[in-house]
Amino acid sequence: MESAFWDRVVAEGHKVPADRPLAELTAELTTMLGSADPYLRDEIAFPTLATWVCDGVYDDLLEGLGDGMTAGLVVGIGEQGTDTVFRRSFSALVLAQCIERATALSTSGQGVADETVLRWGDRVAGWLVRERDLRGYVPGKGWAHAVAHGADALGVLAEAPQMGRLELTVLLDVIADRLLVPTRARFVHAEDDRLAAATMRILRRDVVGLEVLEPWVARLAARSSPTDEPAGDPFEVTGNVQAYLRALHLQVALAPRPPACRADLMLVLIAELKKANPYFLV
Repeated sequence: MESAFWDRVVAEGHKVPADRPLAELTAELTTMLGSADPYLRDEIAFPTLATWVCDGVYDDLLEGLGDGMTAGLVVGIGEQGTDTVFRRSFSALVLAQCIERATALSTSGQGVADETVLRWGDRVAGWLVRERDLRGYVPGKGWAHAVAHGADALGVLAEAPQMGRLELTVLLDVIADRLLVPTRARFVHAEDDRLAAATMRILRRDVVGLEVLEPWVARLAARSSPTDEPAGDPFEVTGNVQAYLRALHLQVALAPRPPACRADLMLVLIAELKKANPYFLV
């Protein structure tokens, strides 16, 4: 990989080089997705792949590219504090671009098969719950941001036509499952806001009713108050859940394009937040 070569590609507006096979270029960019160098990863690999997907360069190869990104989701899965997180996290971002492109193509009867999009969704959802490296910004190496990137992917997936009421309900459960995993990592780089934004994209489909949302919120709220147990960190689960519920309340209240369930969901969120914060509401 010659940086000067890719610098020229970026400088020329991500024009596809004509003197090298696309497969070779894609392999290099995919390798750079996992680089610990934020310039190679954030400034070259991701924007180039994203641009090419959006511009239709991969339209005839979209399924293969998306499947390649799902393979990246399991590279080093389970590790914490290692550089493999970059490959997983940025594979999720590129996969989101593939899903978005597939959705755009579906309006003209093109794109990939429905089962392919559903398979991609299953892979990214499974990865997000299993991911254990929850670092946001890594000094010297830039953004890892696996939870935020996973949330973005779920948000794009929520708008795919293949996602019906059942599939969207599953996405809500994936968000809850991610938040309820005990961890000492605190979401301090807007992960809670990104998860809430993904939730809003689910809600704006207006196919998941209050009969699903109310028990879903209650499930989260039940784990949003610090425990009084003598051993362990009382905020091991509750800190991230509480931050998410507050972020969701804010977005439901202020969103310029509210879902149809806005009024009822606001009442549910307010009631649960009041119960979880009795000492601060005096």
